[in-house]
Amino acid sequence: MSEATAFDDGASTSTSEEREVLGWEQFGEAARELAREVVRSGWVPDLVVAVARGGLVPAGAVAYALGTKAMGTLNVEFYTGVAETLPEPVVLPPLMDTSDLPGRKVLVVDDVADSGRTLALVMDLVRSKGLPGGDLDGDGTPDFSGAVDARSAVIYAKPRSVIDPDYVWRRTDRWIMFPWSSQPPVTEEF
Repeated sequence: MSEATAFDDGASTSTSEEREVLGWEQFGEAARELAREVVRSGWVPDLVVAVARGGLVPAGAVAYALGTKAMGTLNVEFYTGVAETLPEPVVLPPLMDTSDLPGRKVLVVDDVADSGRTLALVMDLVRSKGLPGGDLDGDGTPDFSGAVDARSAVIYAKPRSVIDPDYVWRRTDRWIMFPWSSQPPVTEEF
């Protein structure tokens, strides 16, 4: 479940004035503005990685706006219900093939950096793919195939996040309602 809809820190209430509500049209503008921020920085990714599930829609929109066709997905579970989390974020299968990451510029996209722990985990995983590894060629020295130049982008960042994303559309401490996760699953209708 996305951090944005599953997390209630107790400060949120049921009134819409105290929530950040993102509609589909505004989301489109937010995704394009994030892409513009990336381009203005002078850094353009070779690959966009979505943090599933909440980052799937934003990552696709940002990748389209950047003209980046190569995409990957890392599935991470952290929030299990309203105000309920696992002790630490957990990467779920299927795992993304990371063999082509070394030497690449990778933009990791999620919907929100709430606690930031999920995004921090994914950034560490992506960046570690370019670190010296084992002695694969048998010459007695650790092999290094090139660093992964990874950056992060989110629609929203919260002040308590343990990571400060490289690109942020908006900062808020309010409960966020995303258009793709504001309704319960249709399976609950039956």
